[in-house]
Amino acid sequence: MAAETAERLQASGPAVALAPDAGAPVDLRQALGQAVGSLADEVVALSRDIHAHPELGYEEHHAVAAVAGRLRAHGIEPEVGVFGMETALRAEIGRSGPAIAILAEYDALPGIGHGCGHNVMCANSVGAFLALAQLERARPGALPGRVILQSTPAEENSTAKEVLCMRGMLDGVEAAIQTHAYPMDLTRQTWLGVRRLEVVFHGVAAHASSQPFMGRNALDAATLALSGFAMLRQHILPMDRLHAVVVDGGQVANVIPERAELAIMVRSKYPETLRDIVERVEDVLRGAALMTGTGVEIRTDEHTNEMPVRDNGPLLESWVRAQRERGRDPLPSGVVSETIAAGTDFGNVSLRVPGIHPLIRATERPDVALHTREMAAAAGSATGDAAAVDGAYGLAAVALDWLHDGALRQRVRADFEASGGVVDVAGFWKKRDASH
Repeated sequence: MAAETAERLQASGPAVALAPDAGAPVDLRQALGQAVGSLADEVVALSRDIHAHPELGYEEHHAVAAVAGRLRAHGIEPEVGVFGMETALRAEIGRSGPAIAILAEYDALPGIGHGCGHNVMCANSVGAFLALAQLERARPGALPGRVILQSTPAEENSTAKEVLCMRGMLDGVEAAIQTHAYPMDLTRQTWLGVRRLEVVFHGVAAHASSQPFMGRNALDAATLALSGFAMLRQHILPMDRLHAVVVDGGQVANVIPERAELAIMVRSKYPETLRDIVERVEDVLRGAALMTGTGVEIRTDEHTNEMPVRDNGPLLESWVRAQRERGRDPLPSGVVSETIAAGTDFGNVSLRVPGIHPLIRATERPDVALHTREMAAAAGSATGDAAAVDGAYGLAAVALDWLHDGALRQRVRADFEASGGVVDVAGFWKKRDASH
């Protein structure tokens, strides 16, 4: 895979960076770099603190308190528990004008800790926000608009960003940015949309020895469904994913199971193909029920699950320029194989407003995978520390470029519209489900 990446990079060339005369004035960017440098120890301390106290989604009480404390130390009073979400935080700096949001995650994985590097990502966002605040204090008027820091809990075990969007997180916001920790510097990777299904087959219990013919085996239905999924995988795109586990398959072997439950995740690169695969999965489920004489109940989340991420080209150009100023050189899109694909609820944001979710190297080795103990260790190491500081400058520079350059904002919006514009994320599944 490393050889393939090198070959693709040679063929594609480097990532495109924002032109030297675009974005914020050079002297402001230099002052911003100095601000980040003065905050580096605090940024690293925040990353290490969150790393040392891993918390699951919606339980990030230590993390939100740590972020709030860091903001208060700089004279910024955040609002904690915003939008009815106890561990969500919001703060704002700047003046009237265009508004850009910097999003921050800080939840961890069960048993692994920060194997997705959310501690680094949170430090990126908070560090960027504090650097911009410091720049504005030192040079009043440096921010010709508003910068909002919004923490977004529970990325790993929920779709909290969708809930926050529905409750008004993006009201008045024209762009949103956030990083992701990774084993390499990359402008963007493939982020898949996902649909979660909870499926219950209802059968008829019977004595498995004396009267099996009187039963209807719900576990058989689940088994047939899993076999159907295995066959379906041959006919989906290489980067798409379909995975499931048996949550309930019965209690004892000598009773025909009257209930079986599956937890299923369907993932795809595009909203349209995601909808298509889900329909085919549901056909498999209904077919399995029909073949076994059982009933089937398909449950879905109230809110739309993660949608595919749409990265904004001009905003990524700003990110690339900023990262090169830090001695990094993010790989362009298409260089890393699309088979390395995951999901994030930042996709739900990026289909509402222009946004980017670039990846920053937090490991020494490029073969370290997300959601592993190796990544968790790296996120709390010197490489994670460097990513925390460099990412803070990158996000702050993107926000500063966007606020200062009206032409850049126009390009950002044009790219967003050309990529499909605003998507009715909240209604994406509701319209389809109503027709069924």
